[in-house]
Amino acid sequence: MRLVRQNEQSARRPGKRPAKGKLAAGALSAAVVATAIASGCASDADGRAGAHGPPADAMREYADDLRAKQAARAAAAKRWGLTSTPLAAPPAPAVKPRLTTRKGFEVEGQAQLPPVFTTIPTKDKVVFLTVDDGAEKDPAFLRMMTDLKIPYTAFLSDYLVKEDYGYFKRMQKRGVVLNNHTLNHRYLPGLSYEGQRREICGMQDLIQKRYGKRPELFRPPYGNYNRDTLRAAKTCGVRAVPLWASEGFADHMEWREWDKDLHPGDIILTHFRGREDWKGTMPDMVRTVLKTVTAKGYAVARLEDYL
Repeated sequence: MRLVRQNEQSARRPGKRPAKGKLAAGALSAAVVATAIASGCASDADGRAGAHGPPADAMREYADDLRAKQAARAAAAKRWGLTSTPLAAPPAPAVKPRLTTRKGFEVEGQAQLPPVFTTIPTKDKVVFLTVDDGAEKDPAFLRMMTDLKIPYTAFLSDYLVKEDYGYFKRMQKRGVVLNNHTLNHRYLPGLSYEGQRREICGMQDLIQKRYGKRPELFRPPYGNYNRDTLRAAKTCGVRAVPLWASEGFADHMEWREWDKDLHPGDIILTHFRGREDWKGTMPDMVRTVLKTVTAKGYAVARLEDYL
């Protein structure tokens, strides 16, 4: 798929991004934990060196749990052919970032419509993995993501999902949030307002019926939308419209930004595709994405934790 284009009414010239920090999310978390343990174990209320107490014990248990989880992830990474262990994401932010529409992606009356964005505003060295459509239903992908404990968000189209609703139910049971990518993956700006509303609201209804929860997120097919798209999405209960900053394939990455790099809070797009469409499988795609993300010092975080 081509990288997303802006809405039909405006265009954007990418600007320069601020410099990124070099400390990995996992290393930062470990450093914080180590510092807390050291301070907690140094003394108690009486000033005795080496004394233990509830705060120190709690931090020690947290550190032990963190180490155990990362050791399990390292073993899983080796089993799935990853050369480096994916970094652990930091805890979810207590205060959620304020979402705004990316400059150049606005439509008339945007302030009253769901925001459209490619990056979540955060200083955390995290990115978010999203998977679209639903064509390939590879059991190995489910096992791999479960073993590695890599969070991701799905955007589904019914014309593909209906071949096996159960596959996505298994995905949902693993904690994946299922969101809206329309019923039939149509080019929405070519439809009337009512036509767009049928595509979006129809998929909202189907996901609620099949999976028990009405989505709050919507991604327009091909990344194309107009004012009617966002108006219709809002009436269907959509709260936000995440697009993407880069795209992962089985053998390479593609970039939107001028520097062809990752940035804190970037959303990565990929698809439920296999050898019929790619030079590889979905596990190959995961290896390509994680190799890139980890090498650049980022962790994959859960998108919903930041919304």
